[in-house]
Amino acid sequence: MGMRWLLRLRVPAAIWVITAVCTVTAFADGALIPVGETVGIQIKTQGVLVAAVSEVQTEQGTVYPARDAGVRTGDMIMAVDGHAVGGAADVLDAVERSGGAPAQVTVRRDGREQSLTVTPARESGGGLRLGLWLRDGVAGIGTVTYIDPDTGAFGALGHGVNDMDTGVLLPVADGDVCRARIVDVKRGAAGAPGELAGSFDAGDVVGCINTNTCCGIFGSITGDMGPLRQAMPVGEPEEVQKGPATVLACVDGQDIREYDVEISRTGLTAGSGRDLMVRVTDPELLGRTGGIVQGMSGSPILQNGKLVGAVTHVLVNDPTRGYGIFIRTMLDAAA
Repeated sequence: MGMRWLLRLRVPAAIWVITAVCTVTAFADGALIPVGETVGIQIKTQGVLVAAVSEVQTEQGTVYPARDAGVRTGDMIMAVDGHAVGGAADVLDAVERSGGAPAQVTVRRDGREQSLTVTPARESGGGLRLGLWLRDGVAGIGTVTYIDPDTGAFGALGHGVNDMDTGVLLPVADGDVCRARIVDVKRGAAGAPGELAGSFDAGDVVGCINTNTCCGIFGSITGDMGPLRQAMPVGEPEEVQKGPATVLACVDGQDIREYDVEISRTGLTAGSGRDLMVRVTDPELLGRTGGIVQGMSGSPILQNGKLVGAVTHVLVNDPTRGYGIFIRTMLDAAA
């Protein structure tokens, strides 16, 4: 089970403010700064996600405009009547402008675009509707794994940001990384993964996001992250050994600490965020969280003076254990 988002928001396009220009930055093969800082993450999707397809109650009865036209849950709406949409509000405005006439809705499905003809229906006592639940943004907390000291490029989470309802890996139009603090911890127990409760100010932006992959989110740091550790070499997968290691994690306020873990298995399912398995052995972390909790995904794993990976998942039946991704896998995804 992966690290769950603690906050998921439908973000109105009209109030989404981008405070920095994010560019694609090359990642060096040299030393990286291991971070372990918990941050707020805000992502604006490229297109508008169809979170659910629903009915419309009209004066003539129940109809399903979008479903009958072939729109499916998980589709990304890219345009209406040839006009690109930047948010859910754009879709709703286009429907109203149609006056009830059939609309050409361009959706992206399985990497390909197609045009579907959807005829809006007028809701009893209300406006025109397509019969869709839409989502154009997501927000939550996660952990920054590393920063490239030469370029400011960063990687975080170690797994992708997926929609909570459809499981779709969300395509990124733009996004922000904000300063955050942990305000509470729900301890993990067998069968009930714990989680970090964090708060962040959407205006306190320290970086921008340009890519969301199954191996993490990537972008550039544009603000002050505060005191950082010294850069250290990258450990290649063949260098990772069974035995003692440490993780950097923030489970209280903004305090990043190093905790003892043990790498128990390596060379598992490459590219899935489950390259290796770790077990928390540090008494302090076990006492505070019960082990690995949601929100710790992205916590750097260090071994023998090298950055070797990041925590990605917790085992539901044993919160002291979880999976990790090789740092090399993250770097390859960023490239």
